[in-house]
Amino acid sequence: MLLASPECRRGLLQVLRFGTLAALAAASICIAADTRPAGAPAPKPLYRDPTFDGAADPVVLWNPHLKRWWMFYTNRRANAPGLSGVAWVHGTRIGIAESVDAGVTWRHVGECDIPLPADLGGKEPTHWAPEILTAPDGTHHMWLTVVPGVFENWEHPRTLVHFTSKDLRRWSNPQPLQLSSDRVIDACVIRLHDGSWRLWYNNERDRKSIYFADSTDLQHWTDRGKAVGDQEGEGPKVFRWKNAYWMITDVWQGLAVYRSTDALSWKRQPGPNLLQEPGRGPDDGVKGGHPDVVIADSRAYLFYFTHPGRTPEHAKADGTEQRRSSIQVVELRESDGLLSCDRDAPTHIALPVSVP
Repeated sequence: MLLASPECRRGLLQVLRFGTLAALAAASICIAADTRPAGAPAPKPLYRDPTFDGAADPVVLWNPHLKRWWMFYTNRRANAPGLSGVAWVHGTRIGIAESVDAGVTWRHVGECDIPLPADLGGKEPTHWAPEILTAPDGTHHMWLTVVPGVFENWEHPRTLVHFTSKDLRRWSNPQPLQLSSDRVIDACVIRLHDGSWRLWYNNERDRKSIYFADSTDLQHWTDRGKAVGDQEGEGPKVFRWKNAYWMITDVWQGLAVYRSTDALSWKRQPGPNLLQEPGRGPDDGVKGGHPDVVIADSRAYLFYFTHPGRTPEHAKADGTEQRRSSIQVVELRESDGLLSCDRDAPTHIALPVSVP
């Protein structure tokens, strides 16, 4: 509320009585202070994994059992020695961090327990890019990208596997999804207005286009084909906000934005991509990648990751500094049907501390 504090009310009375410049300035400062976004400024970086320093692909949701926010992420083995090629991006597990102060600070609390049969994960399974939601009946669902082993290149199958959980920590009942190809990654699932569910994913066999599938029960899916194919991309994130559906994809030059009124026909936002230009904050001086979006009290927070060491002058290097990754957050803005964000402005984050 404007001018809610006693100091602001006194300043306004001075303006009305005396009209002095000093009083007017004091009232202006109060107005500015009282109209700042709720929440405390998020640090930069928001989070670094203490084990492998390779936190990426975040997904953030409320843990109703512990009454706090949890962040799940791919934990790439950035600081593990002796790993050649892209082996460091394989053999990963899903890390967990939690926040007890509305999303401002995060601490590592372990990994997900995700058992896999050998015919799905091999002897040393790789876990990538989880998508997690809580259904109306309280069951937690995860769609996980599974690669059956540790490899030094990218030329191997990937499968989306569905799991359920009662506590968000231990996952069971793995069910592989039969989708458009043998190389599918990066699920995103939302509930539509009619109560059905829609899943988007990256089909690597089709120029890394974004495909989608529909379900009425989160168990059985009907593939619907291509949703977006105008450019290569991965990590689709779809959400409803400001009377529209939005899709954000990682196109390796920042994040592309698409808008839709029906979650079927998508129009690409013109202009530069979100987070394409480097920021100035710690660990934020490079492009942003693979996001999640949390809508809280009509505000939209974009969680993303960076490779801080992949600056132009070190583009060809492949050391720990280039492999490590950090999680960041920025608030999204919408104006005239376009999304924007300012990664250099303070992000005052205020995730609700009580979620029904």
